[in-house]
Amino acid sequence: MANSEAVTTQGSTVEEWTQALAESKGSPGGGAGTGVMLAIAASLVSMVAGYTKPSDGRAGKLADLHARARSLRETALRLADDDAAASEAFGAAFRLEPGPERDDAIHGASVNAAKASALLGERAVEAIEDLGWLASHGNPALIADVVVAFGALRAAVAGARTNVSFDLATLRSAGASLEQIREEHPDLWATVQQLNTALDRIDELTAGVDHRAAPTDTDALE
Repeated sequence: MANSEAVTTQGSTVEEWTQALAESKGSPGGGAGTGVMLAIAASLVSMVAGYTKPSDGRAGKLADLHARARSLRETALRLADDDAAASEAFGAAFRLEPGPERDDAIHGASVNAAKASALLGERAVEAIEDLGWLASHGNPALIADVVVAFGALRAAVAGARTNVSFDLATLRSAGASLEQIREEHPDLWATVQQLNTALDRIDELTAGVDHRAAPTDTDALE
């Protein structure tokens, strides 16, 4: 297997990357996994868009959506690797000897990690309405793929929300209170709530089409 430090989403096989993820090293970790989930969602959006024949007046909308999905797949993989690098710096900061240097390193690494996760979350949120559009106007034969994409997108948004929150809270290890953290990083703090709202939107859209994707589910018979 390739050394986990050299593994990247774009330069390794799925086997190599997931094996590196399985190691107890933290890089890649959950944040990088969030990026991969976003790439999977974007890939499925692209696939469904490619199988969809545009109706009158919707060719431009579909073409733009398809282009965004292809671009997002590439961006998500790059952001996954960026997050893995941020996680490595995060771990290195905590391995330092207690003292001011360690506190400064934890602060910097935590903020950088939170920013990396926030950027991933922002990109994931941008894909929600495109996927919702495909749920309504995409090829109906691929509605199951749309719901799978919703699941991957939800995992990406949930992962980003959790990581931003966790990384901000870690600043307490450097002596900050939660109130101080909120005052010093209002945009990152607000991102957590924005991503919570995005999760609600994904759940709403998924609930609206799940019966079409999984008609044998027992709940559909009630």
